[in-house]
Amino acid sequence: MVRSLYRLAIAGFLAWGLWPASILANPAEGYPNKPVRIIIPFAPGGASDFVGRILSQKLGEQLNQQVIIDNKSGAAGNIGMEAAARSAPDGYTLYLGNIGTLAINPAIFPNLSVKPLQDFAPITLIADVPSALVVNTDWGPRSLAEALTKLKASPSKFNFATPGSGSLNRLEMEILMRSAGVTMVHVPYKGGGGPAAMGLVGGETQLMFNTMPSVKNFVTSGRMHALAVTSAQRVQALPDVPTMAELGYPELITGSWQGMLVPAKTPKDIIQRLHRVLNAVLDMPEVRERLAAGGVFPAQSKSPEEFGQFLAAETQKWGKVARDARATAD
Repeated sequence: MVRSLYRLAIAGFLAWGLWPASILANPAEGYPNKPVRIIIPFAPGGASDFVGRILSQKLGEQLNQQVIIDNKSGAAGNIGMEAAARSAPDGYTLYLGNIGTLAINPAIFPNLSVKPLQDFAPITLIADVPSALVVNTDWGPRSLAEALTKLKASPSKFNFATPGSGSLNRLEMEILMRSAGVTMVHVPYKGGGGPAAMGLVGGETQLMFNTMPSVKNFVTSGRMHALAVTSAQRVQALPDVPTMAELGYPELITGSWQGMLVPAKTPKDIIQRLHRVLNAVLDMPEVRERLAAGGVFPAQSKSPEEFGQFLAAETQKWGKVARDARATAD
């Protein structure tokens, strides 16, 4: 009888909105009570996959829950981004986005169904990922100067690879072609670490900008040759490779960044918890060392709001670069 009255009282409180706010106000309590997934909008083997898999194990330990990597590649990352945006806003689907999907794609895909600034809630910046300018080992050049001489002698004869039309690597090559006065044929692939890299190694293309984690092992094994990196300083993973700025191209101090987001309307308490936990993971020496070994610089945001401001500024900046370069979703 007492239990029946108790259940009736609960039903009455809920029906009339009288349940104490203190009981209902913390959706993060008990979170997570089931596995969490991280959607990565690119194929395995690329920079996003590299970073995501390093984070997932330690994040799972911090949350006391399994964290699953879900690679959803295609359409320059838009397929994975759309899947993440459509997921339930409950903290069980995270999205590891990057400069291409979040800041560049909105400018070059006119029919993009996702508006990143509106459809996602930011958590934190995760990493800065420099690019390397690499060439097919059999192509010949061993320096940027030699490569440019060969390109100028045969306009539009050679191919450059990218991991997708909307990628930063596409824009980096457009900037180099404009600055150096050379022309090449663009060959977009569906992903950097696997498809684009193998296309270069196999001779389908001759050169490309690609993220450090995507090409580092190819370079150290001798299957590619690195001409330069796009970071402001040389990277630990390839210390003998000069920067583009050292070679006279300061406009190519560039690099991708990656950040973690959740679908819009995810409870703020869950966002704040994920922000604290992810930054704790990024502070771990083991995580920082593993990222650095792949040529990645760890990065963090002081708050979700700070990352949101960064994302808005990057969207404006790279949208203009894409439009000025007349980059299209070819």
